[in-house]
Amino acid sequence: MKSTLLALISLLFVSCLSDTNSNIDTQPVDYRAQNEKEITDYIAKNKLIAKQSQTGLYYIIDEPGTGKQPSTTSDVRVAYKGYFTNGNIFDQSDASGISFNLQQVIKGWTEGITYFKEGGSGVLLVPAHLAYGNGRPGIPAGSVLIFDIKLLTVN
Repeated sequence: MKSTLLALISLLFVSCLSDTNSNIDTQPVDYRAQNEKEITDYIAKNKLIAKQSQTGLYYIIDEPGTGKQPSTTSDVRVAYKGYFTNGNIFDQSDASGISFNLQQVIKGWTEGITYFKEGGSGVLLVPAHLAYGNGRPGIPAGSVLIFDIKLLTVN
């Protein structure tokens, strides 16, 4: 009985602490200016020719492809490698790629993959506001993400 009472009091104390901390202002940080500089510096350093969309996404089309072109709601299969501007890889598929709907991924992919047709390949340079913004496990807040993309199929 004493241990049950002690456990309940401990739980109440911990939940009160959680409530107090939840009132802290946790406004998302806007990394746009910082990301813009990081991306343009990366492009200059690597002597790339990239286009910028109205949303702030930069993209390079190495091969436009000749097949179907996806819309933002298409199901696609994509082979990719994701890395930071320092070259460290955080994720990649195998050559057979992965399948998904473009509504189920980061905004940078939803927009960027529509610039390719089946068989197309290139690079997406994605600022944080079109990716994971304030971070997620393995991707620090404010990170610019770079993806080498090959659009295998549009379903």
